[in-house]
Amino acid sequence: MWRILILVTFSLGVWAQESHPILAQGSPAPNFELPGVDGKTHKLADYAASPVLVVVFACNHCPISQMYERRIAELTADYKDRGVAVVAIQPNDPKAIVIDELDSSDISDSLEEMKIRAQYKHLTYPYLYDGETQSVSRAFGPQATPHVFVFDSGRRLRYEGRMDNSYRAELVKTHEARDAIDALLEHREVAVKHTGVFGCSTKWREKEAARLAALRKIEAQPVLLEMASAEELKKLRTNPTGKTLLVSFWATWCGSCIHEFPDLEDTFRMYGVRDVELVTVAANMPDEKSSVQRILEKMHATSRNLLFDSQDTATLQAAFDPTWESAVPYTVVIAPDGKMLYQKQGSVDILELRRTILGNLPSDYAGFNKYWSEP
Repeated sequence: MWRILILVTFSLGVWAQESHPILAQGSPAPNFELPGVDGKTHKLADYAASPVLVVVFACNHCPISQMYERRIAELTADYKDRGVAVVAIQPNDPKAIVIDELDSSDISDSLEEMKIRAQYKHLTYPYLYDGETQSVSRAFGPQATPHVFVFDSGRRLRYEGRMDNSYRAELVKTHEARDAIDALLEHREVAVKHTGVFGCSTKWREKEAARLAALRKIEAQPVLLEMASAEELKKLRTNPTGKTLLVSFWATWCGSCIHEFPDLEDTFRMYGVRDVELVTVAANMPDEKSSVQRILEKMHATSRNLLFDSQDTATLQAAFDPTWESAVPYTVVIAPDGKMLYQKQGSVDILELRRTILGNLPSDYAGFNKYWSEP
């Protein structure tokens, strides 16, 4: 169903112009000096006293990486008393991420967004940002998120690869990263030194061309506006689309509506590949169509866009929702079966909205949905 859930051991394609080899076995740990979500700068030297250093390349947007956040935290806690240091590094350049690659996330991979994720999921382990230059990531060569590197007390690489054999916690049978750590703590040879990794491929800077090409494709789409009758709005409430439906009522004279409009369009572009539909409904008078069209074009609203076809706005509003108190913005999310999943009169909390959508979208694994409903 999702192209990001494939086995990833290397990255090829039109936009992958450079190779990014994995750090060779026995190599010294590359130096790093990176900002963390805690506001501090973290250096390799800060962990010199630890008998084992574990570096995990992870990110916000990848659903596989999301499944490992708790496991990284558990690894950190389980080995803390034995002096093992665990550090997570976010390797992706946010400018190289095409917007529909965020189809499983509420946010992207910038440092500020990493801080949001760390707060939301109560991440206490060091979570560092390398998306600005990717110099550290290029030295390590992570092929996907997550990708684990385990170094001994002399800071020589003794294991790299996956953390365990499955992103589905209930299917985990082998624990390669933990086995490597245990071997090093017990001064034994690491039995398995390398495994393939699975997750989302690292978004190297040279892929920015793909993002720009996708943006140009979006900008080439027409911005259309239809008139909406009471009957059409009543039908819209039943959600005849067969998709998860996001409906936003707005108006040109509503400042908060205009302010949140780009976030809603971005949400549509993020989740559209997962059968999410956005319909905007302007609560303007019919003779204000030119002003509505102008704003839609300015926002490049590639969603389905409607405008009240009558001056009887109260009747049109009641046709969609008799309980609606008539103020805009008014935003709802409706499941394919017509169930109301989200309802907000006033400005939306865009993260709450996106997490509600993600928690309810059909997916191949219940754990992906559960992630968005657990603290």
